[in-house]
Amino acid sequence: MKLHKPSLYALVILAGIASACVSSAAETLFVATPLTEGEFTDGIEGPACDRDGNIYCVSFRHARNIARVSPEGRAELFVELPEKSAGNGIRFDPTGKMFVADYTGHNVWTVDLKTKAITVFAHEAAMNQPNDLALAPDGTLYASDPNWKNGTGQLWRISRDGRTHREAADMGTSNGVEVSPDGRTLYVNESVQRNIWKFDIAADGALKNKRLLKKFDDYGFDGMRCDVDGNLYIARHGKGTIVKLSPKGEVLREIDVLGPHPTNICFGGKDGRTAYVTEAKVKRLVQFRVDRPGLEWKRWKR
Repeated sequence: MKLHKPSLYALVILAGIASACVSSAAETLFVATPLTEGEFTDGIEGPACDRDGNIYCVSFRHARNIARVSPEGRAELFVELPEKSAGNGIRFDPTGKMFVADYTGHNVWTVDLKTKAITVFAHEAAMNQPNDLALAPDGTLYASDPNWKNGTGQLWRISRDGRTHREAADMGTSNGVEVSPDGRTLYVNESVQRNIWKFDIAADGALKNKRLLKKFDDYGFDGMRCDVDGNLYIARHGKGTIVKLSPKGEVLREIDVLGPHPTNICFGGKDGRTAYVTEAKVKRLVQFRVDRPGLEWKRWKR
């Protein structure tokens, strides 16, 4: 059989494929490494990224303090919330406005990143506490509202003018909350009952048609976020992992986060594919690379 020398074009194609394989193999996905060490309390939560890739977390030395952490892991005090306040979940809208759930003051604050001015966006005395926040494409906020002592919870909708609407009053310990990429579905988990529920979002932002997406048999839940494909990344409190769950409720993988008590997760980095996790036992941020960008990152990059 006569052998033919490969053409220059074929050699270029083969070189390109080889280069791509080397590049892909060089990046390790879904393996956590520490980003910060020390300075946070066991109330570390949040987290959320701004447009420049900085990560914001609560409980920096004190429950009232919010830290700004550089992508390299340098943490500094950003703002201090008012007396009798303590931050929990943080979210950014596409304009860069920061929303902070204040679980002791029954508030949702807004923080101006330039002036650091802190303003009450919503206050609701009927809340147990605003715990975690989710943001719909139209700017509507949703807040989980657990009562840890009684093992119960609520779910609130907060319209763009700051008015509060109780959407569910008979839940378990509602905790992580997120909106799907198309803005039509809201997910909320119950930490103690280990359920993940989904609701349809009506045109006015109200919630309807509650049904179970997935139930787990062990450990607990905390914060969760979607990637651009609608997969949920959920903190498994007590197990020390983040579980990646498909929109159909299929477990796709679990990622060890180097400590037993992950509290929340966000996505950032230059391409939206760096996940940042707050972990309360070791009191630090950890990070790992993922295969697809986070949803929130994509929204404020538009």
